[in-house]
Amino acid sequence: MSLNKALVRGVAIALVSGVALAGCSSIPFVGGKKSAPKTNVQQGIGVNGYLWRASLDTLSFMPLITADPWGGVINYDWYSSPQAPNERFKATVFILDTRLRADALTVTVSKEVKGADGQWTTAPVAAQTESDLVNAILTKARQLNLANAG
Repeated sequence: MSLNKALVRGVAIALVSGVALAGCSSIPFVGGKKSAPKTNVQQGIGVNGYLWRASLDTLSFMPLITADPWGGVINYDWYSSPQAPNERFKATVFILDTRLRADALTVTVSKEVKGADGQWTTAPVAAQTESDLVNAILTKARQLNLANAG
């Protein structure tokens, strides 16, 4: 019988302790409402909106694969111009900041050419191509910014 009393007494102590701790909402996982951790939620996109819009507008002739406005990455698929069907280009735009700055933008371009056997092979991209695209996007972004300001 003493074992039974000890068991009942242990359960009673555990219950009383649990009820007492239930009011302590500052102790994690014990009582009270569990509130979600505070996070800094940012509304809109995570990068400069003018650079984002200008990138989409400037490269709108290329097929879009993915666009991540929070991460600032835009991937374009292969594009061949009608004037040069044996070469194709692919581009990726990285917007690295929320400010409208030249160093907040990077563009990478890949090029392939079709050989006589019909296979695409990697080819070097002209050194000025990426710079020209960055400058075109920056110019468009500045125009959008000025149009919005006035």
